[in-house]
Amino acid sequence: MGEDAGLLSKSKGWRIVCINCGKEAETERPDSKCKYCGDLLEVSISAKLEARALFEGRGPGIWRFGAALPFNSGTTPISLGEGGTPLVRLENVGGGLGLVNLYAKNDGQNPTGSFKDRGMTVAVTRAKALGVRALVCASTGNTAASLAAYGAKAGIKTVVVVPKNGVASGKLGQAFSYGARVFGVGGSFDDALRLVLDLVKVDKGFYLVNSLNPFRIEGQKVAAFEIYEQLGRVPDFLVLPVGNAGNISAIWKGFKELRANGITRSVPKMIGVQAEGAAPLAKAFVSRRKLEPLKEPHTVASAIKIGNPVSWKKALRAIEESGGTALTVSDDEIMKARSELGALEGLLVEAASAAPFAALRKLKFQKSVNVVCVATGNGLKDLADHRSEQTIESVDSARSIVASIGSAEAGCGP
Repeated sequence: MGEDAGLLSKSKGWRIVCINCGKEAETERPDSKCKYCGDLLEVSISAKLEARALFEGRGPGIWRFGAALPFNSGTTPISLGEGGTPLVRLENVGGGLGLVNLYAKNDGQNPTGSFKDRGMTVAVTRAKALGVRALVCASTGNTAASLAAYGAKAGIKTVVVVPKNGVASGKLGQAFSYGARVFGVGGSFDDALRLVLDLVKVDKGFYLVNSLNPFRIEGQKVAAFEIYEQLGRVPDFLVLPVGNAGNISAIWKGFKELRANGITRSVPKMIGVQAEGAAPLAKAFVSRRKLEPLKEPHTVASAIKIGNPVSWKKALRAIEESGGTALTVSDDEIMKARSELGALEGLLVEAASAAPFAALRKLKFQKSVNVVCVATGNGLKDLADHRSEQTIESVDSARSIVASIGSAEAGCGP
């Protein structure tokens, strides 16, 4: 690594501390964990954030919020124009649920089609500054695609490790297209992550960019700033899918920083949604016990098919501190919500992104509350893996179409 690797103590306005023992990291470690207790690290921003400096900044993508990011002035970001994704009001789905203020933060509009780009631009920018020679991650698909793209932009060799089975073909195709070396491991994402953590210990030339990396979280927290800016207020509830649990932790961090700096007075209640077959965090929240990893998680929503989320402590903290909750939805509920979003709102999301929308029927919100669901990934990523939902109807004449759907002049059928 380059000279900056040991200069955390010389950073201006921010430092890296352990979420458990609170001790400050003097240097970055290959596994992104505290050298004293082995827990996760996070960036602590000590510089005062002013609303004007935060929301009137300049730069590509999320870097317009550079005042809140852990970089000294003069840093050249590795950016593909990530961030600034639309906040879409869902009148039709909301109407069916009795919600007048339901929104989707459509992070599937990011450059590689998922929220991962927010964190990857920051992590890869940090890696470039350190002069690392290779980037590595374990992935269920989206992180692999994102890292491969940003690694290509930075001119750094990229290695991704994925489960041999169950990764969406579109996501794998992206990783290959961006020039990554792709390796498959038997088992689940958790097995892939264990292998990667071993790799960065064996060869310290690799830089880990999974959500253990505190710089990843800093990029993802910017979604909170955007939601506040776009909505014109803090939402009452923020609902999002939970896999490795980094994103719910990151967005919560963003909203906390807004409040701590006097920019807002409130924070949203954070609601984490997991698939029934991959729900260790939701079970830990309900039971009020330590998280018990699942050896064989299963769900059609491959992006959240994770049995041992590394950021579970931070996620539970976000849910509990905000007064939120965690719950589960079935695969059938996920796929039904996905279909409704497409048919009623023109919003195509991957299966995992439909989980928060599926949960709305169980949450029983009051009519007037402001609810933002985070759609974390684009539906084109795993569309080919759900072809059974798609049926092409045979037709041999114009009249046969009218006979099937009804007359347009008469108002058509369904």
